[in-house]
Amino acid sequence: MVESLASIVNGDARKALSTLEVAFDLAKSEFITLNDIKEAFQESTLRFDKAGDEHYDTISAFIKSLRGSNADASLYYLARMLQAGEDPLFIARRMVILASEDIGNADPQALVIAVAVFQACERIGLPECQLNLAQGVAYLATAPKSNASYKGLLLAKEEVRKTGNLTIPLHLRNAPTALMKKLFYGKDYKYPHDFPKSNVEQDYLPEGLKNRRFYPKEKA
Repeated sequence: MVESLASIVNGDARKALSTLEVAFDLAKSEFITLNDIKEAFQESTLRFDKAGDEHYDTISAFIKSLRGSNADASLYYLARMLQAGEDPLFIARRMVILASEDIGNADPQALVIAVAVFQACERIGLPECQLNLAQGVAYLATAPKSNASYKGLLLAKEEVRKTGNLTIPLHLRNAPTALMKKLFYGKDYKYPHDFPKSNVEQDYLPEGLKNRRFYPKEKA
């Protein structure tokens, strides 16, 4: 039996221990049989250390498949993670992030669905929430993609790092006191809803950034 196990795991002591652990769970009798070990090896190859490379490689492949709009690969890596015992909330959490990072306003419904999947996993749990995950994965994979909002945030943060807290225009400032009104806080602010189509030209960015663009208007 020991020689057979060593042969099956190709001499890898760590794999041997994990295979024996799974075989113990799978054993139908008091003693572990060779068939138990063979079945356990197949099962244990799908299980991975949640602090190890396989864990991060699999979730990376999953996210990149979603981003690449490949529903088949996305569902495959979802199945691998579920079979390996991954926490469904971990998977759903990454889906919520991707919905904003990689789909964004190209399909705002994607975030709604991703959050609903996360809540379903919280409230229902395994094994039933696998269905919710699969539905969400298929939707996110086939949704149109845009990272415009994410890129815009990165550009804005970089600008803040470079220029610091630039002076906010007076007309955009809050004026809760009489003194602030005397200092012209809020003066000449144009309330957009008082204008046709709720659109009016006025400066919103600090001086020196008037023509700075972070979010491309021609894209979602």
